[in-house]
Amino acid sequence: MWGMNDRMVQPGDTWKHDDGRAPTCAVEGAVAAPVPLDGIRGDLSCKAPLAKLVWFKSGGQADWLFEPADLDDLRLFIERLRGQLPVLALGLGSNLIIRDGGVPGVVVRLGKPFMTAEAGEGSTLSCGAGAPGILVASTARDAGIAGLEFLRGIPGTVGGFVRMNGGAYGSEVADVLVDCDVILPGGEFVTLPVEDLGYTYRHSDLPDGAIVVAARFRGRPGDPEAIGAEMDRIADAREQSQPIRTRTGGSTFKNPEGGKAWELVDAAGCRGMTHGGAQVSEKHTNFLINTGEATSAEIEGLGELVREKVYKQSGIMLDWEIQRVGRP
Repeated sequence: MWGMNDRMVQPGDTWKHDDGRAPTCAVEGAVAAPVPLDGIRGDLSCKAPLAKLVWFKSGGQADWLFEPADLDDLRLFIERLRGQLPVLALGLGSNLIIRDGGVPGVVVRLGKPFMTAEAGEGSTLSCGAGAPGILVASTARDAGIAGLEFLRGIPGTVGGFVRMNGGAYGSEVADVLVDCDVILPGGEFVTLPVEDLGYTYRHSDLPDGAIVVAARFRGRPGDPEAIGAEMDRIADAREQSQPIRTRTGGSTFKNPEGGKAWELVDAAGCRGMTHGGAQVSEKHTNFLINTGEATSAEIEGLGELVREKVYKQSGIMLDWEIQRVGRP
């Protein structure tokens, strides 16, 4: 799948050399699994390193990492968990800082069973939450479905960009989403129409711990060649303007109303600014970079320094777009 486009590869990725499954961990001493494991078919790991699973290549461990075998397996696990521990869904690991102290509760990684995209009638597309934007856009192109080309420019998965109303190049998920399937923290499985998600700019009303597992999108009939040309234009634009071949998390701050975050960061003199091993990109100032061995604290700390400088220079306090999770 990933061979379709090596631009998705980030430094340090290991997916070409393993099956993407986390190492299992024996339960030791008084440590007990968070749920009864009879009937659970996925992989449950304790104290699982997360740095290798996120684009910044930094951060601590998950108390527990669960990689479900399929949707039924995930539903059974969450039902048994009964909301007793916090849950975080993990896709490609873009747009995310895992703090150095690790993530409490359970991190759910949606792997191959959720990396699906299938065209349907009426210019619709049904996708698993683990499907990356490039797979969704490519499937739409092959089926002659226009309007989803912008997903080629989002370096994340369906689950992530449905949750945050992801967008790029003048479009956003709210424009094309029909509905999504969600497992709520208590284990309830629901299908929510787009109108119920409370979408605003890079935000939805989905509660913490809710896991998007699938979504339906609707485009419009189009010519596959023209759709492909637009996708190529978006890919080239990203290549030219963004540091996509570095350890980065994507766009760091939300654009303020009527402005561009990168312009404010640049005007505040932050281009190339460093903090430990973290740096503001010289290529695009709304991107932070791990130059080698940066800690998550250094990356997040650099972001806070940038916010302070922008506020002093412009009076605008930028809001984080990158999600920051876990213990300091």
